[in-house]
Amino acid sequence: MGNFSISDLEQLSGIKAHTIRMWEQRYGLLHPVRTATNIRTYSNDDLRRLLNVTTLCARGQRISQVARLNDAEMKEAVLACCDDAHDYHLQVNALLAAMLELDEPRLDQLFSEAAHSLGFEQMMLYVAYPLLQRIGLMWLAGTVNPAQEHLLAHLLRQKMLAATDALPGVSPTARRWALFLPAEELHELALLFMNYALRARGQHTLYLGQNLPTADLETVHETYQPDVVVAVLTSQPERARVAEFAREVAGYCPGKLVVLYGPLARQEGLVLPKNCVSPELMTDFLALVAELEAVAVAA
Repeated sequence: MGNFSISDLEQLSGIKAHTIRMWEQRYGLLHPVRTATNIRTYSNDDLRRLLNVTTLCARGQRISQVARLNDAEMKEAVLACCDDAHDYHLQVNALLAAMLELDEPRLDQLFSEAAHSLGFEQMMLYVAYPLLQRIGLMWLAGTVNPAQEHLLAHLLRQKMLAATDALPGVSPTARRWALFLPAEELHELALLFMNYALRARGQHTLYLGQNLPTADLETVHETYQPDVVVAVLTSQPERARVAEFAREVAGYCPGKLVVLYGPLARQEGLVLPKNCVSPELMTDFLALVAELEAVAVAA
């Protein structure tokens, strides 16, 4: 599995292509194969080794020394050196390497250490999200195994659920947020994090999860009476139907703020109803939450 170009390796590791070539030629660090048109391609093993080498060199070890380590020695050295909670790049590299190895205990250890050192929300924003962005690049290149991605997503989902369950209760009079994914949408991580972040800020949430038919929002609106409705649009609805979907949500929840998050909600030329907003980044969503609270306090 894996069919990376050298430019893919550069983008995923942060190491310039000419440096990768030099390491390859001088130290035999990577073992590319050539296509019928004589183009080098690299495997998952090559990427994993490069990520581990990058991590160790960034902590001051010489490439000539690192290149002599076998895979087991390198893995042990990486775990020992990933102790700087604010060196996010090194933590992302170590997590990506562990994902490629399907090493669940190591993934769990790295995530737990980062959460302990940074706090759960900071870990998600500065470690988990950059990691997911790297994996997105690998998906585009067709070089990530679904089993690897599923392992990571499952582990993050578990951790977000546990972190949310550990939060104290909120006042029943707090601002009410209904969170859901559209019909046939299954990408849940962003919505889970939003739910955690809202609960951590004392907001009342109704988490409706995956694959909710839009018409069900009528009952949600009548029964739960949310102040804000949030949907994450990653792969659904179809791109051409996003404006129609937004109008449907706004129609079932009249007078309520509708937040649409995700790549489909940010497409060029999209016209949304007046009561809809589409924050570009997760930090923009958190800023919106703070702004709504500030307005409520001022009132």
